[in-house]
Amino acid sequence: MMQNVGIIEDNTKLFVCDIQEKFRPAIQYFGDVIEVTKRLIQDMIRRSVGYLAPRTSTVFICDIQEKFRNNIQYFADIVSVSKRLIQASQVLDVDLVITEQYPQGLGHIVPELSSLLNNQKIYNKTQFSMCLPEVCADNPSLKSVIICGIEAHACVLQTAMDFIEKEVEVHVVVDAVSSRSMLDRKYALTRMRQMGCFLTTSECVLLQLCRGSHHPKFKDIQKIILKSAPTSGLLNWSSES
Repeated sequence: MMQNVGIIEDNTKLFVCDIQEKFRPAIQYFGDVIEVTKRLIQDMIRRSVGYLAPRTSTVFICDIQEKFRNNIQYFADIVSVSKRLIQASQVLDVDLVITEQYPQGLGHIVPELSSLLNNQKIYNKTQFSMCLPEVCADNPSLKSVIICGIEAHACVLQTAMDFIEKEVEVHVVVDAVSSRSMLDRKYALTRMRQMGCFLTTSECVLLQLCRGSHHPKFKDIQKIILKSAPTSGLLNWSSES
């Protein structure tokens, strides 16, 4: 007999009602009900621990524009790590969403990244969040978003907040997110962790998407991460949260 189960993800519960052995001969499509229920339980367990898979993940590159180059802490490192994520997304066939904040005044995506994009669509915005109606319409089945870019305490934070509210799982790549102020950066990451985001690193994300050396594209990913990513100043922080 299977007892009633409540599996919690954030504020969501899955209630499995009375799927008991005694009902097996009498209930229409009983085997199908069990199979679908198993998938629901497995999906919620996977989501609750932050699993990433190429087919259910989307990389969001937030406003890494030329005008910010001289103002953002560790900007060159943020560009370098974001470049890895774009390259890996193309190798693993992971969807990409890229935005520019008010490009008329702040310029376009830096050439180090734009040179990789081919015909990739770029969304223009004036609101801070990347959770634009057009982005959501073009990506109707978002499950896990992987966010990098700037600024941590503004556009990245508000993007994370909007997707958490929509019950989309959010992974923030800490070595690819920054602000003009390290103080704002530090407490934006703390705030996002409190909201329920997964804080992770670029290499952790890429290895999670591969799941092992058996992946047919693992050698391509291995070339991307052969040299460790820059730490973008994270190791200079105090150990206190």
